[in-house]
Amino acid sequence: MHVATSPSILYFGTPVALLSTANEDGSANIAPMSSVFWLGWRCFLGLQGSSKTTENMRRTKQLVINLPSPAQVGAIDRLARTTGTNPVSQDKIDRGYRFVKDKFAFAGLTASPSETVLAPRVAECPIQLEAVLEHEHGYDAGGPLAGFIAVIEARITRVHVFERANGILAP
Repeated sequence: MHVATSPSILYFGTPVALLSTANEDGSANIAPMSSVFWLGWRCFLGLQGSSKTTENMRRTKQLVINLPSPAQVGAIDRLARTTGTNPVSQDKIDRGYRFVKDKFAFAGLTASPSETVLAPRVAECPIQLEAVLEHEHGYDAGGPLAGFIAVIEARITRVHVFERANGILAP
């Protein structure tokens, strides 16, 4: 049997991605996110409009979308309530976030140089997609979420995948 309902948000989940970007000082930022969909060699990312990741993408127009395997679950969990913004906003403090400058080290991940963008790749991730910001689309113009959520359209510039060994992806 089905019932009619009105949830506060329609979100049915997508795989987690680790977005890496370049900070103003040249250091790297990395953040998990799970609101992404693909159209050809473009992807659309939905994320908080005031995050360090979004700020870095707007400034540099570059990022890497790293697709983790189950082996990176621990690293994703360690990053879940961290931010690269200092000082941490009261909103994020209230939700349990804390500032971490070197999120790669904190998560136990390795930064690997990219070929077409400044942001590093996550060496442990089996798929790494270098990308450039093509457009930022408005979201909820005039509504309660206007400015809170950024919808970023990114064009993939380079794809890296683990080599195949015996028919399976291997690190």
